[in-house]
Amino acid sequence: MAVSPGEFCRSMRFLSFIFGSPEFRTRLENSRARLYRLAYSWCHDAALADDLVQETLYKALKKSGQLRDMAVLEGWLFRILANCWRDHLRQRCSTVDIDDIDELEEMPFANRPTPEDLHGEQQLVARVRSAVESLRLGQRQVLTLVDLEEFSYSETAEILDIPVGTVMSRICRARQALKLQLFEHRTLDLVRTKPGSMK
Repeated sequence: MAVSPGEFCRSMRFLSFIFGSPEFRTRLENSRARLYRLAYSWCHDAALADDLVQETLYKALKKSGQLRDMAVLEGWLFRILANCWRDHLRQRCSTVDIDDIDELEEMPFANRPTPEDLHGEQQLVARVRSAVESLRLGQRQVLTLVDLEEFSYSETAEILDIPVGTVMSRICRARQALKLQLFEHRTLDLVRTKPGSMK
C-alpha cells in the first residue's frame, strides 16, 4: 500500500535520527535526484519512479548499519534501487524472467536559443529518449548506469548483480542499437527535406 509523501517524510526523519549519522543523511538526500533519474529511465513512470526512490531510501536508512565504507555509498544505493525495481517487476509480471531482462540529462543549451534551435534540440532529445526507451530493459539499465551515471563496468555489475562480461555485452549491444536507430532517424529526415521528396 502506498504511503503519502507526508507520512514518508515523517518516517524518514524518524529513521534518520535513529539510524543515520549526519553525513549519511546528507549524502542520502543528495543522492535522491540521481536515483530518481535512473528509476525513471527504467520505468518511464514518474509516480512509480518516486515510489522506487522512496523505498530505496527507506531501506537504506533501515540497513545503514550494514554500510561499512561511505566511499561505496552510491553503488550500495543503486544496488538497493535495482533490487526494488526487480521486486516490482516480480510482483507485476510473474511470467517475466527477471534474470534474463535485457532521461537523459538535459543537454547544455546556448544562451538565448532561437525558437528553431529549441525545436531542433527538443526533437533530438525526444529521439534519443525514444531510442533509449526502446532498448530491452537489461540494455537500458546498463546504458543508464554506465553512460549517464558514469559507474564503472564492475560497479554496474555489482549494482545489477550480473557478471562484468554481461555488462560489457549489453552496453555494446545497447550502443549499437542506439546508433542504428538514430542513424535511421537522420536518414529519414534527410529524405524528407530533399527537394521534391514531399508530394
